[in-house]
Amino acid sequence: MDEAPGLSDQYRTASPWPVFIALGIPISELGLLFGLFPLAVGGLLLFGGSIVGILKESGYVTSTIRAVSALAAVLFVFGVALAFTDIALVTRGYAVIAAAILLVVGGVVFELFVRDQRQAF
Repeated sequence: MDEAPGLSDQYRTASPWPVFIALGIPISELGLLFGLFPLAVGGLLLFGGSIVGILKESGYVTSTIRAVSALAAVLFVFGVALAFTDIALVTRGYAVIAAAILLVVGGVVFELFVRDQRQAF
């Protein structure tokens, strides 16, 4: 009797990214809802990094820096809309803008680290 029917060595194991996406959304929502700046930024970083990770793992993007930049641009526009329009959710808008900036910085650092690792081998 086969212990794992339908599975073989040709299939990859399960991806960890959906769990982090599922955690990033409520963490960021709690931070944005209650105006908790660090919680909102951390949740958005977890959510954004996981989205880029799952896109890279599944092969939809070849460069992580472009995916991070596109996601950060969307977050930046959303943050500016929250902070500087009539909605007037300034602290929440600043949290989203900070998360967008940190995503780009993290993406650049990751890209440089991966490039250095590739050249070492």
